[in-house]
Amino acid sequence: MTISADVHPERTVSVTAATGRGVAGLVKDAEGGEDIIVERHGRPVAAVISVERFEELHRLRADLTSAALVLARELSDTGNRTDLDDAIGAFGFDRAELEAEIDADLATGRE
Repeated sequence: MTISADVHPERTVSVTAATGRGVAGLVKDAEGGEDIIVERHGRPVAAVISVERFEELHRLRADLTSAALVLARELSDTGNRTDLDDAIGAFGFDRAELEAEIDADLATGRE
């Protein structure tokens, strides 16, 4: 999904102008699909956007996070796989010992 300024026009206003417009006016503009950037001393400090736009941005953020995770896993995957019993053995245990320990914990009510 591509976000375009054509879909979400953006307007920049000063804090003074935003105050003059009022919350109701800013909300009306946001509901109409306009993104409003509020500046203080020429520096962006806030944005007023519609709930639909907010949800869209959160979906995109989740998608980007997932994509980054997939790419990181792909780039760091050496192709080497370790058998579970080998991993357990690397810590000085075997599967039977761990199962017995879990059973003992469950029998005493510890989880």
